[in-house]
Amino acid sequence: MARPRIKDVARHAGVSEKTVSNVINDYEHVSERTRRAVQEAIEHLGYKVNLAGRHLRKGRTGIIALVVPELDVPYFAELARHVIREAEAHSLTVLIHQTGGDRDHELSALAGFGSAFVDGVILSPLALTADDLRDRADAPPTVLLGELLEEGADHVAIDNEKAAREATEHLIGLGRRAILAIGGRDDVGLGTAEARTRGYRTALEEAGIAHDPAAAIPVASFRMPDGHEAVARALETGARPDALLCLNDQLALGALRALHEHGVRVPEDVAVIGFDDVEGGRFSVPTLSTVAPDKAAVAKVAVELLQRRMDEAAGTGEADDRAPRDLVVPHRLVLRESTEGAAGNRPVRT
Repeated sequence: MARPRIKDVARHAGVSEKTVSNVINDYEHVSERTRRAVQEAIEHLGYKVNLAGRHLRKGRTGIIALVVPELDVPYFAELARHVIREAEAHSLTVLIHQTGGDRDHELSALAGFGSAFVDGVILSPLALTADDLRDRADAPPTVLLGELLEEGADHVAIDNEKAAREATEHLIGLGRRAILAIGGRDDVGLGTAEARTRGYRTALEEAGIAHDPAAAIPVASFRMPDGHEAVARALETGARPDALLCLNDQLALGALRALHEHGVRVPEDVAVIGFDDVEGGRFSVPTLSTVAPDKAAVAKVAVELLQRRMDEAAGTGEADDRAPRDLVVPHRLVLRESTEGAAGNRPVRT
């Protein structure tokens, strides 16, 4: 059976092809009765809108890129699912690209991969600097995720410093004083790890707990083996923590294994909190307390902001809405067995 075309829809609905096109493109000056007749004809005939043709007529491809450091990190995999869902609501297709945290790959994404292949980019950078974000006249619209590198760039993230401070305050409220920051970077920097370390340090200072720079333990990468190795090494060199703030859930899950191997009870001897609320933490033993960013909100806000920027680039956006935006989405502290024991699993703060 031949694929139905616009003229078939028009004939079935008893309207012109132009009217069908107006309905498909959400033209507002169409009566509700006519719009309903066209939509019923589309459904009855199984007509599929040619999105590629629609985008190309507008000078677009209908493709955006989601660019992340590592695809097999659960946080980015879960975020990608939300971004794809939001993009579909805007009739957009998502190209997912992995950079490995390599600066050249991130610069290529920032430049739209050297072609007009994508209409816009959602980028989670690790290696870029503020200077890299300047002088981008020919680059596609871009929304950054993670920590803000440049005030002149659109940006979506949670308040990582505040979130880490709240998580550390909770550990302190449990009576914990010897708190290690696994993945911590006790220096000045613009990255997510630095922001979370600042929040951790602030909470200690406000509680009157002396901060030992050695308690912020850096890692080569934010994966389970790195968390395992960092905690095992700390225990074997004499550290006696009573709590761990792990700067992502992968590090926390590795830390739980190291603690188990060294006969350390969680949470009786050491309480553990992670970041990201990935699925694996809900099934670990014990289940993992964590800072949960609203990943659905990150995706929604990022896609909507990128759509606005793409419309502006095409000349259809509002001229007074072009100032770069720094948007903060919610997070919450989810308490489970790794800090609360078997009575955990209750969200307490947003």
